[in-house]
Amino acid sequence: MDRQMVMEGGEKVGVGGNVFVSVSSSGRDESDVVKELMEVIETIGSYTGYRKTQRKECLSLVRRLKLLVPLLEEIRELGSSVSSEAALNFLANLRKAFLVAMKLLKHCNHGSKLYLALENEAFMSRFHGVYDKLHQALDVIPYDELGISVEVQEQIELVRMQLKRAKKRTDTQDMELAMDMMVAFSKKDDRNADSAILERLAIKLELHTLSDLNEETLAVKKLVQKRGGHNAENIQQIIDLLGKIKQVAGLEETTALDVPVSSKSLRRCQSSLIPHEFLCPITLEIMTDPVIVATGQTYERESIQKWLDSNHRTCPKTGQYLFHLSLAPNFALKNLIVQWCEANNLELPKKDPCIGPASSSTELIKEISFLVENLSSSELDVQLGAVVKLRMLSKENPDNRILIANHGGIPPLVQLLYLPNSKIQEHTVTALLNLSIDKANKRLIAREGAIPAIIQILQNGTHEARENSAAALCSLSTLDDNKVLVGTLNGIPPLVDLLQHGTTRGKKDAATALFNLSLNQANRSRAIKAGIIPPLLHVLEDKNMGMIDEALSILLLLASHPEGRNEIGKLSFIETLVEFIRNGTPKNKECATSVLLQLGLTNNSLLLAALQYGVYEHLVEIARSGTNRAQRKANSLLNHMSKCEHIL
Repeated sequence: MDRQMVMEGGEKVGVGGNVFVSVSSSGRDESDVVKELMEVIETIGSYTGYRKTQRKECLSLVRRLKLLVPLLEEIRELGSSVSSEAALNFLANLRKAFLVAMKLLKHCNHGSKLYLALENEAFMSRFHGVYDKLHQALDVIPYDELGISVEVQEQIELVRMQLKRAKKRTDTQDMELAMDMMVAFSKKDDRNADSAILERLAIKLELHTLSDLNEETLAVKKLVQKRGGHNAENIQQIIDLLGKIKQVAGLEETTALDVPVSSKSLRRCQSSLIPHEFLCPITLEIMTDPVIVATGQTYERESIQKWLDSNHRTCPKTGQYLFHLSLAPNFALKNLIVQWCEANNLELPKKDPCIGPASSSTELIKEISFLVENLSSSELDVQLGAVVKLRMLSKENPDNRILIANHGGIPPLVQLLYLPNSKIQEHTVTALLNLSIDKANKRLIAREGAIPAIIQILQNGTHEARENSAAALCSLSTLDDNKVLVGTLNGIPPLVDLLQHGTTRGKKDAATALFNLSLNQANRSRAIKAGIIPPLLHVLEDKNMGMIDEALSILLLLASHPEGRNEIGKLSFIETLVEFIRNGTPKNKECATSVLLQLGLTNNSLLLAALQYGVYEHLVEIARSGTNRAQRKANSLLNHMSKCEHIL
């Protein structure tokens, strides 16, 4: 049974099954309140699935709440002798803080990972609000009236100091995650190279296993139901992004999260809930042809066959190794599904007859083996034809990328990069870009020696080859070892050149690669020496290019480096930042405020220049109505300015 508690305005929140009112108005025994608070600590202690974006903050908050257990135990020992107004007020305020904390922690444990990542700044603000409530409650503990021991008092004072520091702390943002989220949610750029970003997001947000994706699907469904039409654009973005991540993972996204349905539809049954055992664990759709695998688990035939054809040899649900790949029809379950559909006046989805997946897979494997063999042909036309076909196959779906790699396609492709033939180089580097979307392939491509050749093509290839070389370096450098390798092999200068002289698409490819590489501290220095800052400033001037946020995000990384601060910190650039803070989009304002804060923390004269350009009133406005992250950055800037009295 769900536990329940009453929130400040009377809202019920879960613990113990009892409905409570405030301590002061109920007149009930204070030991009940203490018991209630102990149950809260027990409940949050049982949470084990905190989302990665808030995990550190969640564990820190839980640890601090657990430190209050000795205090609650000593109060409980006093029992009914706790009767003063000060003691009752303390318990009431502590209870409010606990309830807010539990609601926040529950959301971070059960909520949508994509939503929590998108709204990370807002949730960090909520954590700070909890710290503030706890600090206020602990600030007025009537120790003498409660008879609290000196040892416990010292522990509580330690907690108070920790909460005070936590309220002021601003953790460094995961810039790579923020940049990837920005690109993934962008409607302007939906190229194939973005699959590498989707893969990186899936890993960072822990959405790379079947169980993870199914859990996220359910969480997003609950979010849709809870939000209704509120913030519909953001919710739709999350739904679309989840679908893309599923496709990159090799799963068909067929589950409609929030679409109108007829009485005959089984995608979302309104009249009755589809029994859980009738749903395929992979697609979460009702099964029409259920089959049993070696572990005894049942799946829809088409879904599990696709899983096996992707070279998986484990049971998707249990993770156990499959000792054989035979699929046995589950006639008993199919009969039950048919009977249930008839009883509920529903029709099973009808599937078009087609060639079985096993036979089509065999044909594909034969084709890939033939093409890989042709890569080593002595005739250029045969090699070119094989590369072009493999490029197309590697673009189509994740299964093909795995099959091409497993059948030895990567080593000969890397060798073709070194052929002095521009057409073959162009198609080969693009095929490797597609293959690099798979994480295992990234390591293999780098190990085979592709990076030096890709850098050469980036310097001397055709326009398309240069653009795809930049995208390939970006994809490969999601691995930290490859970031270092690209930097040491002098891959940054040609990327800077592409940023300065390339087409719009080329500049975007270069900017994304340079951002990724600049996450490595040594590469920031290399990028600055290669002259990255002037072309970034030029990008800021060309609003039609649509790359302002990307350029500002790179400049924010460079501003953390002393050489970068020296070169960026010119008055003309400060004026440009102030202009974005004044008239930019909400995201422009957020990024520009972040850069100004980074520069201003080490150089008060730049803040003075920004004030002279009229930034103050716009920072106040952003602190009031900007994005969550922009509000935090604007407040930090205003606080810093207020401490530097000679500035204001």
